[in-house]
Amino acid sequence: MALRATIYKADLHIADTDRGYYASHSVTVARHPSETEERLMIRLLAYALFADADDSLSFTKGLSETEEPDLWRKDLTGAILQWIEVGLPDERRVLKACGRSSDVVVLAYGRNAALWWQGVRSGLERARNLRVYVLDVDGSAELGRLAERKMALNINIQDASAWVSSEAGEATVKIQKLEPTP
Repeated sequence: MALRATIYKADLHIADTDRGYYASHSVTVARHPSETEERLMIRLLAYALFADADDSLSFTKGLSETEEPDLWRKDLTGAILQWIEVGLPDERRVLKACGRSSDVVVLAYGRNAALWWQGVRSGLERARNLRVYVLDVDGSAELGRLAERKMALNINIQDASAWVSSEAGEATVKIQKLEPTP
């Protein structure tokens, strides 16, 4: 019998002074059996970083569906406006996403993020609608330790850093924007 996804419920209280966005969102996220808690929490952080007042940003089937990103924003016609990947996606996947969406974002994390970037950087130069960010290793690991099946997260974003606190503790994640051109 196949393992089932684990459901997590999160109340996100977002204070993003960089964008001037302040709101609360209640979200339900399914954690794939092969997904780590760190990756789940980075998906929640991605939601906080890119949520806006129109509330059109949504989680997808993620790891369960290879043709979908981790999060996306669609318009009323179903056209993909924003495609958000978490992790270290294949160069071909990112370029395909750039053809399907007007805005593609990759949140790279983990000890191999710099090596991944070195390998895909030149191939992604032509993608003008791509933004790539790398999260610091220690901060993303701390973030993973905050995961609980039901959680309330206070997320303060300022000066390329996200400070996340909950009853389980706190984490500070530094976010560095990478440029595709060498």
